[in-house]
Amino acid sequence: QVQLIESGGGLVQAGGSLRLSCVASGPIFVTDAMGWFRQIPGKERERVAAIRGGANPIYADSVKGRFTISRDSAKNTVYLQMNSLKPEDTAVYYCATGSSVYNFGSWGHGTQVTVSS
Repeated sequence: QVQLIESGGGLVQAGGSLRLSCVASGPIFVTDAMGWFRQIPGKERERVAAIRGGANPIYADSVKGRFTISRDSAKNTVYLQMNSLKPEDTAVYYCATGSSVYNFGSWGHGTQVTVSS
C-alpha cells in the first residue's frame, strides 16, 4: 500500500525549468525502482526517467541532457529536474515505484506540466 504524491508541475515558457517532486509513503525499499512517466492525450504512456538504488539512471532519448532524476532514499523522495523545456514536453507527469525499472506497480495521480511556445 504505497501512496505517491507528485508536486511541482505548472506552466512555464519554452526554455524554462521545473523541478518535480514525488514523496512516497508506505512499505517501500531503498532498492525499489522509482521513475517518472508522462502521458499526452492520444499517445501511450512514456517512461521519462527511472532509477534504482540511487545509481545508473535511465532516460528516454527525448529528454537526455535536459532532465535529471535523483533520489533521496532516506526521505522516500524522487525528483525530476527538467531544464530547457520544450512545448512537446507538455504532458501529465506521473511518479511510480516498483521492483525494477521494468516493473512499476504503484502510481501517483499525476501533475500537469505545460510548456508554452
